[in-house]
Amino acid sequence: MWEGEGLVVVLSEDENWRLLRRTSLARLALSAAGEVDIFPVNYYADGETLLMRTAPGTKLLELTVNSRVAVEIDGFTDDEAWSVVVKGTARRLERQAEIDEADEAPLVPWIPTLKYIYVRITPATLSGRRFERALEPERY
Repeated sequence: MWEGEGLVVVLSEDENWRLLRRTSLARLALSAAGEVDIFPVNYYADGETLLMRTAPGTKLLELTVNSRVAVEIDGFTDDEAWSVVVKGTARRLERQAEIDEADEAPLVPWIPTLKYIYVRITPATLSGRRFERALEPERY
């Protein structure tokens, strides 16, 4: 459905997942001790959850304090842009069977660092918008 003057489309759940599978870089927003942090992360979307890898540090510590997260993913072409927001719960994978399954996913760090801790994000809500890219209208 187009909103406003026909420049914004609200995406269906299937369209959101299709776009999530097209890319692998996102921003993860976490809140702990009254502070909000945003981290760039790479992820794998399997159609029901997002899987990411991390190492010990601030991100993992904040995930253990508050498992509620938001993930924002963008993309664009010359003609359009899109944004998908996933809000849900993050959980560190601890059972060996889960870790073995996650090891089979096509998910590797973008930089040469050891990231051997898996985190799975289960969405509570998924929302997305597609934007038509065009010139700004005349102001006056």
